[in-house]
Amino acid sequence: MIAKSVLVTGGAGFIGRWVVRELLQGGSGDFRFDPPRVVVLDNLENGRLSNLHELQADSKFVDFIEGDIQHEPLLEKLFAQHHFDMVLHLAAKINVQESIDEPVSVFNADVNGTFQLLELARCEKAAFVFMSTCMVYARSQNPAGIDEQHPTLCASPYAGAKLAAENMVQSYYHAYDMPTMVLRPFNTYGPFQKSTGEGGVVSIFISHDLERKELHIYGDGSQTRDLLYAEDCAAFTVRAAFSDQAIGHVINAGTGADIDINSLAAKICMDPKRIVHVPHIHPQSEIQKLQANATLAEKLLGWRAQVDLDEGIARTRAWIQKNNKN
Repeated sequence: MIAKSVLVTGGAGFIGRWVVRELLQGGSGDFRFDPPRVVVLDNLENGRLSNLHELQADSKFVDFIEGDIQHEPLLEKLFAQHHFDMVLHLAAKINVQESIDEPVSVFNADVNGTFQLLELARCEKAAFVFMSTCMVYARSQNPAGIDEQHPTLCASPYAGAKLAAENMVQSYYHAYDMPTMVLRPFNTYGPFQKSTGEGGVVSIFISHDLERKELHIYGDGSQTRDLLYAEDCAAFTVRAAFSDQAIGHVINAGTGADIDINSLAAKICMDPKRIVHVPHIHPQSEIQKLQANATLAEKLLGWRAQVDLDEGIARTRAWIQKNNKN
């Protein structure tokens, strides 16, 4: 696919920031393309404008708009002004506990907001890339990992909203022959991720370790995660977006290796006395084993994760250390 004008929703967020960077540099590795004009829309509920500061000087960075995907007049104005060829839709309410406490707001943002964008993209004949989540999967103990054919389970309103939006996106592919795709990255971590609230476990653990605080593990810590470095996630997202082979597909991204949270904490913190188990805040929504089978991504896109966990942790630690000093 060729795109000259791209809208990135949630582009000031953690993953969004890396996706915008990947777009502006025209891909990476053996996958290159002419950088498109990029417009970022973000309500800054989860994102931060500072995430984009070093990118805004790029001539292809057209505009940042602080606004919400639920504001239909704003969306209509943006599409009329920029005539987007592609929408990379990353904006979402991502807090699982918030979805349990306030399901209406999550439904409105993640389902209705997605529908409004999708319909405008259809009218503009733009491609639509939907960022979903591994949290839509049912539990699995398959040693080969979870592939795209694995059963889904809405264990939280967040997962339910994402799956509902996925279904709408796929319906536009089948009903209108619209170029759409659904991406399901596993647990992404790295620089620019928040280390508060329900931020990524790696960033939280590193920040607490640097501050000599306790590292809190929910439950017994036997739950596992497939940890995908942010730059790998961004490279996957953009490679899929610009690949005709991805159209119409649901595609996982992950390393194919998982680590239990106890082992992750021990890897980050050398002091076992500061590793503490606490009651789980939403045990009903826990997926015990999250390990990606990303064979389809390699087959369709030639993509594989490049950064191993030790290297990713080192890079993230260095960034957090530097950031905390500023």
